[in-house]
Amino acid sequence: MKRDRLIQFGALAVVAAGVTVAGGMLPGLVETADRKSLRYTNVAVDNAPPIVALGTAIGALRGLVVDYLWIKANLMQEEGQYYDILEDARLITKLQPHFGQVWLFHGHNMAYNISVLTNTPQERWEWVNKGISLVRDEGLRYNPNDILLYKDLAWWLGHKVDGVSDDAHLYYKREFAHEWNNLLGVPPMGRAQREAWIKVVADAPDTLTAAIDRTPAVAELVERLNEGMSEYTPDKEFELDDKLLAQVAWWNAIQSQSWIAQKLQAEGLLEEMDDPMLAVLDGLLSEEELEEAWETLLAYLRKQILRDQYNMDAGVMYEYTRDLGPLDWRHPQSHSLYWSRLGSQTSAHRVTDDNEHHALNTDRQQLHSLQALARSGRVTYDQFSPGIPGRFPEPDFIDTVDELFEEFYIKYFDAKGAGGETFMSFMENFMSSAVRESYREGEHERARKILDRLDRLFGTGAYPPNHKYNEDLDVFIKNSMQGEYDRQPHLAVSDAVASLRYGFRVGIGQRRPEVYQEAIAFANSVIEFFKTNEYADYVTKMGTGRMADIIGAIGDSAETAFVQIMIDPSVPLPERITIWSQADELEPQIRLRTYDRIRPLLQRELSYMALGDQITIDEVLPAPPGIEAWRARMATEAQQRIEAADDRQGTNIERQ
Repeated sequence: MKRDRLIQFGALAVVAAGVTVAGGMLPGLVETADRKSLRYTNVAVDNAPPIVALGTAIGALRGLVVDYLWIKANLMQEEGQYYDILEDARLITKLQPHFGQVWLFHGHNMAYNISVLTNTPQERWEWVNKGISLVRDEGLRYNPNDILLYKDLAWWLGHKVDGVSDDAHLYYKREFAHEWNNLLGVPPMGRAQREAWIKVVADAPDTLTAAIDRTPAVAELVERLNEGMSEYTPDKEFELDDKLLAQVAWWNAIQSQSWIAQKLQAEGLLEEMDDPMLAVLDGLLSEEELEEAWETLLAYLRKQILRDQYNMDAGVMYEYTRDLGPLDWRHPQSHSLYWSRLGSQTSAHRVTDDNEHHALNTDRQQLHSLQALARSGRVTYDQFSPGIPGRFPEPDFIDTVDELFEEFYIKYFDAKGAGGETFMSFMENFMSSAVRESYREGEHERARKILDRLDRLFGTGAYPPNHKYNEDLDVFIKNSMQGEYDRQPHLAVSDAVASLRYGFRVGIGQRRPEVYQEAIAFANSVIEFFKTNEYADYVTKMGTGRMADIIGAIGDSAETAFVQIMIDPSVPLPERITIWSQADELEPQIRLRTYDRIRPLLQRELSYMALGDQITIDEVLPAPPGIEAWRARMATEAQQRIEAADDRQGTNIERQ
């Protein structure tokens, strides 16, 4: 008996020691679990199957439930049962929100697998947007240090939305620009003005109370918005949300920003539309006394929505605009850059030798995004236009790529698999393209400077040295274009536009018609190349030609280049005035075709200049002869297209 008692006391002592040691280890284990994102959630899942409800109630079973659901989801994935996976994936994210892989699995399934099973661009965009929103708005809130979430999100935005591999990519670009144009409005063109514009949002008050403290008239504005809305919808409580921003963007487009609205005399829409919010806004936005209150309120609202709905920090957006270049947030690659760079910065403390390749790939995505922005980073968008947003080269990002290349090369010099060397191939290809694009824009001095930089890095300055880049600029351009459009057809558009820019500036601005004719001949040769290329005959699932958008874009390149020059603040204003006055000599009706597009943007630029107080838009950009007749013709043609579309729709209904 005495021996049994001793055993019992000994066992109790061992248990007490174990509990003491375990208690001491617990803080470290909790810290490790938080750092490695291994915790489960205790939140019950609504409408879940019994096994999930049981697993949630009995904590020890949660891991088994998640394992079961994960294996089941993977098996359904292999069998192509993408829709059936949705519910199980949702349950896993509820039970184990700190499991980053399931967010990626779920988001990729929606953005890539389910989206391509649909039959209309609208349906596709809905699923692509759902996948992006899931990871951005939810997954990263639970896993703010998971670098894979940042990397894949950035890739989806750059590849799926901004790329050309999806049959509905043109629709994605338009919807994306529309969404962010509603949220942030139209940014100014100049880099310094762009920085100041986004800084207003970054410095905005964090709460409505703080907004009122900053600008007391905000209280009156909100009260009048409430009163105005209650008059039209007494049973509906007015909310400060993204719908208000969308209506403000629509009002601005009707009033001054949309050339199509002006052609169709859309100002009358404000009176014809049965929309109470627009009716209220029309009065309040027109009051000069409320101008400062509107600026404060809209900045606060934009900052709040960015934070709450998009999980984005306006302060970080400003920093990247300041440090990297004039980012236009209506461009998907600006968001790809945001998330890849943020992921690289926030996850730096978790990078080890085992996962360094994830960090390397995330930084690679930064460079790919900047490369795309260098080629198409300037965006023009018209709310009333059914076409895709205009996209022009933004040379500022060429210098940014050059700066980051050296930073990343040094950062990954000792990485496994010669990580730093992978950036050299990218940089060599990118700078070769930049030489050609600068040359086509007529920026021969910049092209020569980039070519010299190439030679120092990868030519005579390399080891062993070579003479690949130590040659005449014209010879290099000719050699580098061989086969380039086969590999990257989208470059043809930027080349044609760049060539025509030079044609307008030198051929028209300096009265050298042979230069403009050469630019036109080059654009026509590119069109002919695609018309005779076998890819031009490819018809997508959406019923459009795979290369048709490229051919169409090149066909409109003269107008695109002309608009780009006329609204480009880097082109001296006197030069633009000269080009405007002489443009019709070599390109008949170019002023009629573009006047209403250029005028509101140039007027906006003037408002930022001291010169704007001394000169009017009509003096800078006099209306071309026959503009009223042209507008009437455009309005008639637009009405005819609407009627033809209605007739076709009516015929289809009768057939059904």
